[in-house]
Amino acid sequence: MLLSPDVVRRVPKVLLHDHLDGGVRPETVAELAAEIRHDLPVDDPADLGRWFADAADSGSLVRYLETFDHTVAVMQTAEALSRVARECVEDLVADGVIYAEIRYAPEQHLEGGLTLDEVVEAVRAGFEEGMQAATTPIVVRQLLTAMRHQARSMEIARLAVDWRDRGVAGFDIAGAEDGYPPTRHLDAFEYLQRENAHFTIHAGEAFGLPSIWQAIQWCGAERLGHGVRIIDDITIDDDGNAKLGRLASYVRDMRIPLEMCPWSNVQTGAAASIEEHPIGLLTALRFRVTVNTDNRLMSGTSMTREMSSLVEAFGYGLDELQWFTINAMKSAFLPFDERLALINEVIKPGYAALAEPGPGAR
Repeated sequence: MLLSPDVVRRVPKVLLHDHLDGGVRPETVAELAAEIRHDLPVDDPADLGRWFADAADSGSLVRYLETFDHTVAVMQTAEALSRVARECVEDLVADGVIYAEIRYAPEQHLEGGLTLDEVVEAVRAGFEEGMQAATTPIVVRQLLTAMRHQARSMEIARLAVDWRDRGVAGFDIAGAEDGYPPTRHLDAFEYLQRENAHFTIHAGEAFGLPSIWQAIQWCGAERLGHGVRIIDDITIDDDGNAKLGRLASYVRDMRIPLEMCPWSNVQTGAAASIEEHPIGLLTALRFRVTVNTDNRLMSGTSMTREMSSLVEAFGYGLDELQWFTINAMKSAFLPFDERLALINEVIKPGYAALAEPGPGAR
């Protein structure tokens, strides 16, 4: 019998790849837009939520990214940023998340006159408020993102280092991959390495193996944002045996985490369906696979939905979900002792309790 969505909701979860501006509540978008007189395609919050999902469900990463124009527009004041951050924590708690790294691009939130530091402080305040009010313990950290088509990556990298003891776990670059290789930002990555700072890179989502290769071998990425196109370096012979190419072997051998976001990949055309998503093969081959939401608003998703979809598509049980969760916790940009404590004191006991025989356990 497959795990029920209720059981999946209750398992402890770790989220490494989630965009703050991609997870705003539709009601909040509508309220904040009305305050600043920003025109939305539809006004009713329920209809607005459907519009975001439909507009993002285009098969095009470029079109998918256009939906962010509206969420970013309403996140230009400290009050709005803190509210969105606080509500993000509330929603994650309700979804069973016990640790999360939430990413956003500070450079996109300056139109209201905020400085970069004020943006980070506003998000920090919202996360802190959310964590303190949480009904169950949760740890939330920021990942500061630079946009790969802009030229502010060094500035954002320095910002991430300046704030790393105040709630910022690391750095990222995001945006359309094609035409904007990660090596354009090599100086920022070299600076982060010299500063012993953590970073992940969006790579292998809409663009293929060269993007992944550059992210790892040129830029030194500790994790791959998506990384789904690593499947292009794996062939299956007539007997069903997998043969890994040099890059895929390196990624697996080095245990480089893949921040996989199944429903987002289906929306942007990186995968045809959940059943055909490379996560099934990559899990079977024991890559360091993690499960993530990417953009909860645009994909109409949650960690519960992502994991439940994998349960339905591949028949995964508690063992597999715990494996994904521990993979993610091992890969978090959090000090080792803190990661170990969450694994041993929260994740393993949480899964063990659900595995005990009883009504509704399965």
